[in-house]
Amino acid sequence: MLNLLSGRRSSDCEGTTRRDFIRVGSLGFGALTLPHLLRSRAEAAAAGKEVKDTSVIWLWLSGGPTHVETFDPKMTAPSEYRSVTGEVATPMPGVTIGGTLPKIAAVGDKMAFVRSFAHTNSGHGGGTHYVMTGYDNRGIDNGGLPSRPSLGSILSRTRGANNLRTGMPNYVRLNGIGSDGPAFLGAAFSPFDPNGQARNNMSLVVDKDRLDDRRGLLKVLDKANRAADRSKLMDGLDAFEQQAFNLVLSRSQQAFNLKYEHPRSADRYGKGLGQQLLLARRLCEAGCGYVTVNYGGWDMHGQIKNAMTQRSPQLDQAVSALVEDISQRGQDKNILLVISGEFGRTPKVNGNAGRDHWAPLTTLALAGGGLNMGQVVGESATKIDVPKTTPIGPQDLMATIFDVLGIDRRVQFVNQAGRPTYMIEDGKPIAELV
Repeated sequence: MLNLLSGRRSSDCEGTTRRDFIRVGSLGFGALTLPHLLRSRAEAAAAGKEVKDTSVIWLWLSGGPTHVETFDPKMTAPSEYRSVTGEVATPMPGVTIGGTLPKIAAVGDKMAFVRSFAHTNSGHGGGTHYVMTGYDNRGIDNGGLPSRPSLGSILSRTRGANNLRTGMPNYVRLNGIGSDGPAFLGAAFSPFDPNGQARNNMSLVVDKDRLDDRRGLLKVLDKANRAADRSKLMDGLDAFEQQAFNLVLSRSQQAFNLKYEHPRSADRYGKGLGQQLLLARRLCEAGCGYVTVNYGGWDMHGQIKNAMTQRSPQLDQAVSALVEDISQRGQDKNILLVISGEFGRTPKVNGNAGRDHWAPLTTLALAGGGLNMGQVVGESATKIDVPKTTPIGPQDLMATIFDVLGIDRRVQFVNQAGRPTYMIEDGKPIAELV
């Protein structure tokens, strides 16, 4: 086994240790090794089981984006409830979204806008934990720690910390989001953070001669083991060990460097958020399974019209560029974009011309993933305060993403009390999408 480690460990705001290194050959949990996972996936494929290499880009709008001025303007509602930024038409007949998002509207037929997404926690930390993990945690806003692993950590635990073909980390965090971590799964399944020292660690730091010596030593040990193994269970191990070593010699680390992207693409996505979503697309192409991106500034308690006018342009350009890009590249079957925040905003505009925290109806939009796009899912009530149709909750979103990523919805992992725990208990995939 080979570990390429950083000499530095740092903690995020959750108190969890960042996995700012790439490990090849060892996952640091339950004696799972990369060759073992390679064999397991090969055996699953040989047995006819579906082995997916799909990816998710989760765009988190921290602060709690207004569901009204984003994806449910409801211009038929009374004036004190309807969108203060108006509406703009999408290619879908009769479907509009908020007036500051014309470029997203133009690709609306490649997206799904969920207008009945809801939960019950209107705290910033609590709402984030609920949407990120599928479970409520009332203690988060009072200094508590995450009690459930995020989707990215579950994927990392399921597929392994690194993509088995390319060596790419399976879970990458481009900037911080609360509860975006492993909880009881352990630090081995924290997101890879490509900032700072971690970027340097993507270059091979073991001398190639030493790497060859280590490879030779493994071959000697393997031969000794095979000589003592009459059941032939170790036949073919060389191929998997060879693949494990090849991963660290791959060119996948170039995915993290936008200088390898055509300048026209960079311009198309725009600055700031656009560059992050372009990077996320490149990481998914290189084999990353889960990328989180945080674009904050949506806690709009006052002057929401002005705030939306200022905050929307980067979002509008970046999201529309990504949706078009993955469609044109034929990646809309393999890459799912999820757009959400911790909650929505109060349906009635307050005395400061803003909106306050509101979990009973929440922003959610998706694109790609091989799901059924070009539709509105669910309907809000007349005053845009609660779902009129059956509510779609965080675990339903979670179950939908599990299906896209090929994760068994009945998967269990051992929690901090030593008990097997289901990652999803009640959620079902969003029927209209699958």
